[in-house]
Parts: sequence; C-alpha cells; structure tokens
Amino acid sequence: MTEQTPDPVLPEVLPQTERTRHRRLHEQGSLSRTDLDAILKAGFVCHLGVVVDDVPMVVPTVYGTDAGTLYFHGSVASRSLAASPQATVCLTVTHVDGLVLARSVFEHGVNYRSAMVYGVPRIVTDPQEKLAGLRCLTEHVTPGQWGYARLPNRKELAATALLALSLEEASVKVRTGPPDDGDGPDAELDVWAGILPLHQTWGALEADPDLAKGIDVPAHLAERAHQHLG
Repeated sequence: MTEQTPDPVLPEVLPQTERTRHRRLHEQGSLSRTDLDAILKAGFVCHLGVVVDDVPMVVPTVYGTDAGTLYFHGSVASRSLAASPQATVCLTVTHVDGLVLARSVFEHGVNYRSAMVYGVPRIVTDPQEKLAGLRCLTEHVTPGQWGYARLPNRKELAATALLALSLEEASVKVRTGPPDDGDGPDAELDVWAGILPLHQTWGALEADPDLAKGIDVPAHLAERAHQHLG
C-alpha cells in the first residue's frame, strides 16, 4: 500500500509568490486563508487549466476540499501529468454576486469572489485515499449522499481519475459594493447607477422517470433543495 503524503501545515496568511502577487486592483486582493476556504466551500465546480500535447485546455470539473488538499476529477490532467509529471496547473473557482452598473460604461464591473490555486497535482493511486477523496468530493457537492447511495466498487475506483492539489499557493480576489463613480464628474449625469444582484438557488427535485414507486426523497436532499448557492 502506498503511504499517503501528509497534508502540509498551511499558514493563515496566504504566501505571495510571483504567480499569486496582486499586480492590479490591489484593494480587491486578499491574503486571508479564511477567505480562500469560504470561496471554495461556496462552490463545487472549478475550471482546471492544463497543457495537453502542447495545447492549453481549460476543463470544468467538480471538487472537494479536506485539510489543505483539494481533490478533483481529472482525466485530462492525468494525461498531462503522464507526459509531464512536474507540470504546474492552475485551478480557478469564481462566484458572480452581481453586476455593477455605473453611470459610464467604463466604470461598469462585476461583484465577485474568486480563487486561483497553483501547484503540481498528484494522481491518487492509494485505494484508501482515493475512497476518502471521493467521499470528500461527494459530500462537498451533496452532503449526506455518500452514506445514502451505493459506494464505488473496485472496477469503478480503478476507472476513476482522482487528483490531489495542495492549497498552499493561491490567489484570492473579492469585489463588493456599488460603482466607483459616485463622487466624480459622472455623478451629475441623469443615469441610474447601482447593483443588479445575482442569487443562485436550487430548484425543485425531479424524480427519475424510472424510479420505483414508494421511494421517498431522503431528508438530506430535501434540505439541499432549499439551500442557496454561494
């Protein structure tokens, strides 16, 4: 059995590297690991930037986090790592909270929360860690589902590409608030300005048409259906 690599002890303040340094819009940057954790917790779809066969690709996939490690599905990344074992990837998570509508088009913007994570992922091969990583991912997306549905068998585990990425190197940016032109010359324009908020919610559960009669919606899914996203 392969020994699992221990998770690093990560500092509360995100380190600034050449890749994560906030070069523009410094006021929107954050070095708080708490902000990073909150952004990751609020989502479940990330976009993974990799280079495959010398061609850049950005692939959407689901993820889950646990103790400083981010687990994600990654067949494309697995191909990339097979060719370049030490290749760095960039994984991003973004939440749009609203449109910032200013008096001038130049000052329009978006209220958002975003995180970019850099690092060299590793392919999870240890069966116990793979099972734990898939549980982490499943419970992150839908809490309670791991203990409700059938668990993966050996054949399914072998066919699943799971990767682990340290959260050690990350860049966080957050933009909140109204437009920035309220105290400039454009403030005199007869133009409405403000924010158009964006809220995401789950819809009503829709049963599989082939679902056998008498199977009720489990409590954890009923609760999830009434939650807001982000």
